[in-house]
Amino acid sequence: MRAIGLIGGLSWESTVIYYQIINQRVRERLGGSHSANSLIWSIDYTTVENLVFAGRWDEVSTLLTDAGRKLEDLGADVLLVCSNTFSRVSDDVARATSVPVLHIADAVGAEVRARGMRKVGLLGTRFTMEQPFYRDRLAAHGLDVVVPRREQRELVHHVIFDELVRGVLREPSRDAYARIVAGLADDGAEGVILGCTEIELLISDKDTSVPVLPSARIHAEAAAGFALAG
Repeated sequence: MRAIGLIGGLSWESTVIYYQIINQRVRERLGGSHSANSLIWSIDYTTVENLVFAGRWDEVSTLLTDAGRKLEDLGADVLLVCSNTFSRVSDDVARATSVPVLHIADAVGAEVRARGMRKVGLLGTRFTMEQPFYRDRLAAHGLDVVVPRREQRELVHHVIFDELVRGVLREPSRDAYARIVAGLADDGAEGVILGCTEIELLISDKDTSVPVLPSARIHAEAAAGFALAG
């Protein structure tokens, strides 16, 4: 079984999902009390959050590539950046290391296609919804991606940073997200990507009229599959 290296803490609230899902999938596959060979390098989230809001992506890249190298040195056979927003520098991590880096948008894109969907909505931080790095990656999988209107994007963004990364789950925010998902469905989305790993802490299929695709869970399952294939 290959060792999985997680660049986490982006935020730790969703890094917990990765650790849990990876170990659950390994135990389901191997039985007994098996668990994954895994390493986590957890970064102080406030540090990278401040850099992102200041537009200092080169420094974000330096922090995450350094974490990737450390995990590789410790024995990781595959790396994951446990975030959609910070996947903007996943290719930098891949160039700086010699082990595979599983990109979250590739894992999500493969899952969307496996479900037979072609037009999907995308919720995430303002960076993920508005900048091309994530949507272009999904488009490379043949997907038509739609995002909410501007004022809805602002609401989604602020709930993530003011509530979810701090572990705050509010019913009004859940209801607002459900309404936004319904609006994307009205625009033709066959499903909606929860393109921020914290969003799946707040909503799931039971809250929405169309399927939602939880990116952290999908990414973690792809990592478990990769590790077990070894």
